[in-house]
Amino acid sequence: MNIRVSHTHGEHIAVTAANGTEILRYVYRPDPEEFESRKPYAHPVRTLAGRTVTGYRPSDHRWHKGLQMTASHLSGQNFWGGNSYVHGEGYLALPERIGSMRHDGFGAFTVEDGRLAFAEDLTWVANGGAEWAREERGITVHSVDEEAGAWALDWSIRLTNVRGEPLLFGSPTTAGREMAGYTGLQWRGPRDFTGGTAFAPDAGTGAGRLMGTQGPWLAFTAEHDETDGHSTLVFAHAPENLDGKDAIHESHWFVRAEPIPTVAFSWAFFEEFALEPGESFAYRYRIVVADGAWEPHRVDTYLKGLPW
Repeated sequence: MNIRVSHTHGEHIAVTAANGTEILRYVYRPDPEEFESRKPYAHPVRTLAGRTVTGYRPSDHRWHKGLQMTASHLSGQNFWGGNSYVHGEGYLALPERIGSMRHDGFGAFTVEDGRLAFAEDLTWVANGGAEWAREERGITVHSVDEEAGAWALDWSIRLTNVRGEPLLFGSPTTAGREMAGYTGLQWRGPRDFTGGTAFAPDAGTGAGRLMGTQGPWLAFTAEHDETDGHSTLVFAHAPENLDGKDAIHESHWFVRAEPIPTVAFSWAFFEEFALEPGESFAYRYRIVVADGAWEPHRVDTYLKGLPW
């Protein structure tokens, strides 16, 4: 299926399917609110039928913006946005801890054969202006399939420590809050996804059961308000993320259906890890956006037909 790509320079990249539905808007214009941790994000994300499957600045967490790369606890800084968790004191508004991710440019940008692929250069900047890390981000939109009612977004990160001392990655759980290991690539669903169903292979069904577990993929499905229909999102790891050899640290799922719908590929759920000066780490992820309420067998079959 063909796609059309438009680029409003300095602001965003939009991808429109052949049926006229804008399925992705990737925004790299700096946010106005420093407290929300300025960084690029994808919103709105839509199914081919035009149903929106991301939330933006919800009243409960204004810093949740569609799909975005985050780091909730990084050497005392907060690249997630909003209140910071402090053990024994709870969540506090600490603006001096809020970092940002600066868009530096695009290293590559290609559109061909129904596929968009671009490479983005970013700098992770601590509060106060010190540059801590360089990121090479890859975004690919592909496999836009009207018959299957689905399309895929691949998101990769390669992060290099330029600080001059180790960068320590953690989460609220590593800081002392139980089962709150959020950090890494995070999705926030729209309000009507609250109470949706999360499921994963060999791990059962239900966000509570899946919180903190591991696996190759996790899916989240819900029924929309206003329109008659369901949508399904599938969050999948590239094989090297889970092989125990290439990844800098093992990943776990952070997933909630209530009180908010959210999923994160948490790279530091239960334990911190360090990135030494000059060293790098990399992860690759895939998000499938589909119309309908998919079941585990359909998810598994679809992913097997979509090789890395």
